[in-house]
Amino acid sequence: MQSIFPPEGNKKGYLDLQDLNKAVTWNSSKYLTNSYIYANIFSMIKKYKWGILAPGKMSAKFTMGLQLLENIELYAVGSRDLERAQQFAEEFGFKKYYGSYEELVSDPDLEVIYIASPHSLHYEHTMLCLKHKKAVICEKAFALNSREVEGMINEAVKQKVFLMEALWPPFQPIYRKTKEVLLTGEPGKIIHLNAYFSFQPPFDPIDRKFNITLGGGSLLDIGIYAVIDALYFMGVPSEVCAKASFTGTGSEDSISIIFGYDDGRMATLYSSFRTAGGIGCDILCENGNLHFSRERDMSQRLNVALNGKDNKEYSLLPDGMGYQFEAIEVMKCLQDGKLQSDVVPHSFSRDLMNTLDRIRKSAGIVFPGRE
Repeated sequence: MQSIFPPEGNKKGYLDLQDLNKAVTWNSSKYLTNSYIYANIFSMIKKYKWGILAPGKMSAKFTMGLQLLENIELYAVGSRDLERAQQFAEEFGFKKYYGSYEELVSDPDLEVIYIASPHSLHYEHTMLCLKHKKAVICEKAFALNSREVEGMINEAVKQKVFLMEALWPPFQPIYRKTKEVLLTGEPGKIIHLNAYFSFQPPFDPIDRKFNITLGGGSLLDIGIYAVIDALYFMGVPSEVCAKASFTGTGSEDSISIIFGYDDGRMATLYSSFRTAGGIGCDILCENGNLHFSRERDMSQRLNVALNGKDNKEYSLLPDGMGYQFEAIEVMKCLQDGKLQSDVVPHSFSRDLMNTLDRIRKSAGIVFPGRE
């Protein structure tokens, strides 16, 4: 077991993400035992006033992460339904609530907005926030297509306002530990990656997961995680091939994807609302294999099996389901005067959406009126 607190030389007042692995305890108990990360890490810097646009299940999860950080103020909630905004604000302790998004973004004291509306509304809501000079962290998928993503990024640059896609995996300790192991060179070159995410929600044609007008389908909802795995560890593929099955609403409910790379590497990706396959990723290398997985409670596990060596396993259950790490990055960037994150830069969001567009084209997935 290894337990290392933040380096004594860190005088910045916040924990750099590259220091994160040094600040957690890796053991078989599945717990992050260093509460210092959450309780004191930002005690010496400015507090930021956070707002929530579109309160719902995802916003509730993200807010529980925010509640672990001392340098945040739960400031305002905006919804098209005033009663819903009030209920969310009272449940989680926000100071203000509004019955429209326009009122929310017009609040002069609000500094950062988390957007968790359906995929089809991300472009509209992000542009609204940016034009009102509010820093934005918007849930994945960033938008419905590359044209919309490009418009969002261009607007952020024009307004000189921070913008980041809320991608959970790159900020998680297990993900970063996987990268660390690969960078040692011990596993050797990655030959093949296999990533998957599937579960069986009840079919509801109105639900955002199946409603094509809301960007429904397994690809943008959960398949995006498998695509993130491939891009993060292997880069943008030269070839994309995909096959999907569809529901009566026109949304796909299951998709298989193959990525090909010029150097012979390959990746196979799968997402589905028809099977209960769980969440995981296998990285097959020249000198061994890595496998990481997580449960719906965001507990994380990594197994490293290198040829001729004993297997190593790392596991943990982060407080706040790990969403606080995204918020830490946003505030670190604001503190440093950055307009984008080094962990999830605009270029990664561009590559991600470009790749998703290629997958949709290959599989025949169409969002009516948004192509």
